Amino acid sequence: MSETTSEKRRQYPFDAIEPKWQRYWDEHKTYRTPNPGDEGFDPSKPKCYVLDMFPYPSGDGLHVGHPEGYTATDIFSRHKRKNGYNVLHPMGWDAFGLPAEQYAIKTGQHPRLTTERNIERFRAQLKRLGFCYDWDREINTTDPDYFRWTQWIFLQLYNSYLDENTGKARPVSELEAQGLSRDEVDARRLAYVAEVQVNWCPGLGTVLANEEVVDGKSEVGGFPVERRPLRQWMLRITAYAERLSNELEGLAWPEGIKRHQREWIGRSEGAEVRFALDGSGESITVFTTRPDTLFGATYMVLAPEHPLVDRVTSQSRKDAVEAYRKEIAGKSDMDRTALAKVKTGVDTGGFAVNPVNGGKIPIWIADYVLISYGTGAIMAVPAHDERDFEFATQFGLPIQLVVEAPPGNTEKCFTGDGVSINSGFISGLPTPEAKRRITAWLEERGLGRKTVNYKLRDWLFARQRYWGEPFPILWRDGRHEAVPEAELPVMPPELEDYLPTGTPEPPLSKAREWVRYSDNAVRETNTMPQWAGSCWYYLRFIDASNKERFVGAEAERYWMGSGGAPGGVDLYVGGTEHAVLHLLYARFWHKVLFDLGYVSTPEPFQRLVNQGLILGEDGQKMSKSRGNVVNPDHVVREYGADSLRLFEMFLGPLEQVKPWSTRGVEGVNRFLGRVWRLFLESSDEGANWALSPKVRDIAPSGRQLKVLHETIRKVETGIESLSFNTAISQMMIFANEFTTAEARPVSALAAFLHLLNPFAPHISEEIYEALQRRFSALPAGSLSELPWPRFEEQYLVEDTVEVVVQVNGKLRDRVTVAADAGDEMVKAAALASERVREHTAGRQIVKVVVVPKKLINVVVKP
Repeated sequence: MSETTSEKRRQYPFDAIEPKWQRYWDEHKTYRTPNPGDEGFDPSKPKCYVLDMFPYPSGDGLHVGHPEGYTATDIFSRHKRKNGYNVLHPMGWDAFGLPAEQYAIKTGQHPRLTTERNIERFRAQLKRLGFCYDWDREINTTDPDYFRWTQWIFLQLYNSYLDENTGKARPVSELEAQGLSRDEVDARRLAYVAEVQVNWCPGLGTVLANEEVVDGKSEVGGFPVERRPLRQWMLRITAYAERLSNELEGLAWPEGIKRHQREWIGRSEGAEVRFALDGSGESITVFTTRPDTLFGATYMVLAPEHPLVDRVTSQSRKDAVEAYRKEIAGKSDMDRTALAKVKTGVDTGGFAVNPVNGGKIPIWIADYVLISYGTGAIMAVPAHDERDFEFATQFGLPIQLVVEAPPGNTEKCFTGDGVSINSGFISGLPTPEAKRRITAWLEERGLGRKTVNYKLRDWLFARQRYWGEPFPILWRDGRHEAVPEAELPVMPPELEDYLPTGTPEPPLSKAREWVRYSDNAVRETNTMPQWAGSCWYYLRFIDASNKERFVGAEAERYWMGSGGAPGGVDLYVGGTEHAVLHLLYARFWHKVLFDLGYVSTPEPFQRLVNQGLILGEDGQKMSKSRGNVVNPDHVVREYGADSLRLFEMFLGPLEQVKPWSTRGVEGVNRFLGRVWRLFLESSDEGANWALSPKVRDIAPSGRQLKVLHETIRKVETGIESLSFNTAISQMMIFANEFTTAEARPVSALAAFLHLLNPFAPHISEEIYEALQRRFSALPAGSLSELPWPRFEEQYLVEDTVEVVVQVNGKLRDRVTVAADAGDEMVKAAALASERVREHTAGRQIVKVVVVPKKLINVVVKP
């Protein structure tokens, strides 16, 4: 873009203003946040901990979607500071991970160098946007001073077990004191070793999580992935399943996120039932939520990886079974359980005995049964389970009706509650009673028991990578043991290359001198997954330079103090891509630390908000392949950081998906130009600016007081509810009202700058500095450190109208607005409605139709 065009568009001298104030904030440490006991700490102030989901610093840098959530938390933090809070608002880097390692493999450059370069770029980009982070608290998960404590927390898990009597973590030393053997203690540790089926990627040389596998290939690189058993470190998150599900209730999280968490945990009540293997003394245990349908079990299905498959398979079926197991080895769990896929499976030739009627039923293997869920085996009741019905229909297996549906139901496969039929002693009983009766019958005969099952699996915590935290574990005579805490951090060794070994042996195994700890002990060569560092970073921000503890006790109690709420972080903002795993894993680690007395709250995050995506101008998700990525550096260079910040908040409700619009940025930039000219004038086409003579030390008129106090109120409530678009709309109304005034009272204009400051900190600081030079009675200092103005009800009396709000023509709410409100204000009020947001969240707003003083219709599409 030419310089001439840029100059023509420039509404005010942001290119000079913004670097000036960024230097000022850095030099004066304006946003430094002292801890209890530090110089400058004021214990009389309430605290507010505001947190962003910290980024992975990729080589691509930020795109304009990233600053959306950061801007929201910045506005909220600035507002809280001006309202007399001690505000903790930090930033850091989730910097271990596969991309930096892959780059190291290609170039031979140490991943630390790549990571540091990427961090420098991200930090510079964020500083150019004027965020009020306390950079003295910056953390980096690859810093040895940080991962020392990640390793220490792992050792707390390793040295703990869950006491079933209290439901809390306790030291394993208690088990040792009770006389339990080493094997018995190891079997109860929260961090333990097991051989499990994993997604092994030879091309990347590492195990991948299910989410990292797409259509049988690695998400990074597109390499084939296969299933194979490997010795892995596991974390016993299933021991906390009940608490992780139940204790969501007290959190101020979106209901959709809570639902996703509960669905992932997957709590279900039912019974474990033992089926004897025909002609053998062994048995297969299955879990079922419908024990009342046992009489309808016409076959069994084992996961292909089930350890009993080889023993139940007849000689004549061995080749077919082995061929099938090889065929599905590369499929991810997601691929295997997809509802739409054609069912596949193989008869093993073996039989099991149904415990309720003694009937022999065939045993099959099929990929829709997972070894990682339940017991890896199911009793198939095709008349009353849709997947079993599809499988039985496809392979011609028997279908036995054992639950009579209510009258009028014509489903071929009835899965609901009804009345038991063809079911011996429970026939005629309604489903709930039939469940209780048959479970009691099984327990009396030692054939089963009532139990609770979870979809959640223990957390596979090992990776075969270089660029990750080494485990603080030694192996001696075939047994694992903890590295002494005094030897933390365990540093990764230097390697000549970062290539995978071509086998499940991790890259660290190539550092033979490092691996050899002593004559009879070697180091663990797996590394932790990237999730490890992000599980507890919010705690390290509290006390980032502490050399003695992962977080100081006094600082933790202060910043995580919750006033009786379960969570400590007051506002946590980030994308929905972390709606399940990151939140689940962080909550698990936090609960263990809470049980052991290291933290003061049972939950980490009290209030959670997920910002919606900002799409490209084409309405598609931003990606390099589509060529629709917008670089914030370009926007800042052309329009200024304040324009970018203000535009992203003006787009619509924070949680909503919305498209980028360069014309929209231009519009917001023009608004800031109007604000600038509300205060300043130039006689030489913008080369020099001076305070306008229209700005005077006079009392505001009644009309001006009404607009001012309405603006204070609406900006206040807009920030607190994160409805930033409504706050900006009201500030636009204020600017329009005062621009037409020949005499502009400085008291009202100064108050307006306080309201604008959290949104556009650079321009507001610059204008306030100009006001102070002429009007010495104004409070001295930076706007960021001066108190927020208060509205007075006496000035807010006005005529109002009630406007009907529709979404796609259906009535969703009614909102009350000023009788003289313009279309933009009415739109903002409608879009801020909680009821309306329920029906627009995650959907694209196509247009908004306003019928003045009567109704507004929001047109959306998925």
